Amino acid sequence: MIDVDKCKITYYPATVLRGRAAPVEKIDDNIRRLVDKMADILVDKKGIGLAAPQAGVPLRLFIVALSGKREDVRAYINPTVTPHGDLDEAEEGCLSVPGIWAKIRRYKKATVTATDLDGRQFTEDAEGLYARCLQHEYDHIEGTVIVNRMGEAARIAHRRQLKKLADDLEGK
Repeated sequence: MIDVDKCKITYYPATVLRGRAAPVEKIDDNIRRLVDKMADILVDKKGIGLAAPQAGVPLRLFIVALSGKREDVRAYINPTVTPHGDLDEAEEGCLSVPGIWAKIRRYKKATVTATDLDGRQFTEDAEGLYARCLQHEYDHIEGTVIVNRMGEAARIAHRRQLKKLADDLEGK
């Protein structure tokens, strides 16, 4: 049982962000409340996607709302994301790594298969920002954050901010 009231944004390098998330066993009111809470966090932090590990819950679940609006939030439960097409490099940020933007290489297109909150499976093809967002959120449930995808130069450029996040986590 997830204590949804305790869910809040989790910052790098928290342990929950570094492991592969577990599958959602059943879609029940607890999962629906978690998605609702994640939508609150997403809108509050002005994001377009949020994975359950970012809310402190190690489950294979993420939400996307490219508009950043609550009414556009869509849940992706136990998703698989298959990137394809050409690679593209673009500036990317992450709610769990605040204040850091870096050029990240991702595929321009992706196909997602997931289950929605009603237990129905769906498959969609995505491109552009939607494809990038799906790949970013899928990375989270696989235990990867943008820091892992940044080039050496970006890591060096952001080392102070990354150290501050690590120090904050340790309560220094």
